[in-house]
Amino acid sequence: MEDVLAVYTRPHDPEHPLVCLDETSKQLIAETRKPIPMKAGRPARFDYEYERNGVANLFMMFAPLEGWRHVEVTDRHAAVDYARVLKDLADVHFAHAKIIVLVQDNLSVHSKASLYQAFPAAEARRLVERFEWHYTPKHGSWLNLAESELGVLTKQCLDRRISDKQTLIDEIAAWQHDRNANHTKADWQFSTRNARIKLKHLYPSI
Repeated sequence: MEDVLAVYTRPHDPEHPLVCLDETSKQLIAETRKPIPMKAGRPARFDYEYERNGVANLFMMFAPLEGWRHVEVTDRHAAVDYARVLKDLADVHFAHAKIIVLVQDNLSVHSKASLYQAFPAAEARRLVERFEWHYTPKHGSWLNLAESELGVLTKQCLDRRISDKQTLIDEIAAWQHDRNANHTKADWQFSTRNARIKLKHLYPSI
C-alpha cells in the first residue's frame, strides 16, 4: 500500500508517465421486445425479458496526471490479451516515454510472465523493461485509480443494456473521447500519513 501511495506523490514527468491499469467485464444484453420510448410525463419502458449475447472484457488504462485514458475491449481476459494491451501501451500510446510507471492489482495474469506467453523471449524482455511494476495489495484494489475510472465509465456509459460488442466499442469510444478532450484528471488526496492513522489496524503492533 505504501509503495503505491508513494508513487502517487511523484511529480508529473512525461518521460516516466504514471499509468494505472484495471479490467472488468460487461454482459452484452439484447432486447427481446422493442422498448417503448419516453413521452411527456412518462419514462421510457423496457421489457424485463432479455437475451444474453455473451460477455466482453474491458481493459482500462488511465494516466491520471495526463488526463488520458484508453479502454480496450476484448473477448477474453487471458494472459495474451493482457500482454497485447501492455505492448500497445509501450509502443503506441507512450512510445516516447523512457519508462512507464505501471500500477495494477494482483490478478494472476497481471504479471511479467504473461508477456512471455504472448511473445518471443527477447520481445517479452524488452517490454518488461519498458515498465516500472507496482501492485496494489490483496483486498486493496481501491488504491488503483483505474478502478475509480472504471466506476465513472460504468455510471456514465455502461449502466444500461448494450446488445453487441461493436456497439459497446462505439459507446466507450465516445465516452473516452469526451473525457480525453477535457483532459479529465484525478485528484488523489489519500497519503501514507493518512493510511498510518486511518488504517492503523492493518499495521503490526510493535
